[in-house]
Amino acid sequence: MNQNRNIKIEKITLNIGAGKEQGVLEKGMKLLEYITGILPVKTITQKRIPTWGLRPGLPIGCKLTLRGKDKLEFVKRLLKAKNNQLRRTNFDKEGNISFGILEYIDVPGVKYNPDIGLTGFQVCFTLSRNGFRVKNRKIMNRVIPHKHRITQDEAIEFMKKDFGIVVEEKEK
Repeated sequence: MNQNRNIKIEKITLNIGAGKEQGVLEKGMKLLEYITGILPVKTITQKRIPTWGLRPGLPIGCKLTLRGKDKLEFVKRLLKAKNNQLRRTNFDKEGNISFGILEYIDVPGVKYNPDIGLTGFQVCFTLSRNGFRVKNRKIMNRVIPHKHRITQDEAIEFMKKDFGIVVEEKEK
């Protein structure tokens, strides 16, 4: 098999949306730092949506990105929180994986913190292959050819083989 066709996890993104509630946002910031040990950044609104009471510059959530060696151990812990089961709808057409964890105490090794309470967060795994850097570089960036992109089925096979997950095909 061609070594450049191997799939890997490029990054893990953790996200908590809080809306206008600043108390929920502060608890979300504490939660992401408590789980990972890394200080998250606040997400700021760009548009005005009067019906939701949003205006530009208002913090509405927090996020952080994990890269490097520690991310593989963290992936296994996050998948155990979902009992190593994902739905086919958790995989998008480009092969990326997104799912939510309802309560952070489901993640192995994380204990309940009374300052945070019980809350959940969103998880996104970004998959890549060798050569994907050409779409993000500053000089001479290019589009990834269709034959080199990661399909939904390839992402499912990668997760089954490397992490032993079970994929539910259809909703019950």
